[in-house]
Amino acid sequence: MRVLAVGGATLDIINRVTAFPDEDDELRAAAQRQCRGGNATNTLVVLTQLGHHCSWAGTLGDDAASRVIMSDLQQYGVDTEWVTIQPGGVTPTSHIITSQATGSRTIIHYRDLPEYRIEAFEKIDLNNYDWIHFEGREVPAYEAMLRHARLTPHSATISLEIEKPREGIERLAAMADIVILAKAYASSQGFERAQDLFDSIRSRAESAMLFATWGVEGAWLQTVAGDTLHVPAYHPPEVIDTLGAGDVFNAGVIDGLLAASDPAAVLCNAVRLAGEKCGHRGLRIA
Repeated sequence: MRVLAVGGATLDIINRVTAFPDEDDELRAAAQRQCRGGNATNTLVVLTQLGHHCSWAGTLGDDAASRVIMSDLQQYGVDTEWVTIQPGGVTPTSHIITSQATGSRTIIHYRDLPEYRIEAFEKIDLNNYDWIHFEGREVPAYEAMLRHARLTPHSATISLEIEKPREGIERLAAMADIVILAKAYASSQGFERAQDLFDSIRSRAESAMLFATWGVEGAWLQTVAGDTLHVPAYHPPEVIDTLGAGDVFNAGVIDGLLAASDPAAVLCNAVRLAGEKCGHRGLRIA
């Protein structure tokens, strides 16, 4: 199937440490690597490995970091025709600390680059895609793109990821068929239970299937009819690297729904894929 994702890409600088430092500590990293990151592109890289034809729409600077990102995407077979290169722009970077003790990651993100714009998005023939996935970011820009996608006469399914709190981001949910909500967003809104989160979003997304990722507690799904399902987290033999697990979950959801699988099976498989990813570094899947 053909999938278009709109969202960010970063150059990730990852330092692996034995345990997370206290404030004002100084410690030596056990290892360091640089790689491409970003929610939307991570999801596409997994989807290409699951057999889908993928395209990315996003912005990069005209610097060395952007060439690293473009090269990586091309190695995975992700189409980059719709990428906008910003003259004089600096590609976003994420400095990441991963703990060998827990497998957790802490991210410091820097971005000084315009978001993808509706003028670029309108040049894409959306009839060429079976699925369009939006990483919820700058609300005015993404609202315009979602509205355009919704009004275009084609049969593509539209999904939206809401990972972080942004003013007004909830109104984007009304234009999506699938909404994937992260625990970080839920916590920022004061929700301790997925059901409460669903109840809050449902009034804005009456006809959407809702997913909620909850880390070590697994994930939830609410069907359009209002039935709620829960799948416990899949625990690999050893937690090595949680970086990108949410993006892998998103890919599992998209892959399963494109295959018209039963929603319960989709949830189970997405949780399994995300858990297996936590057992190794990087986004290569078996």
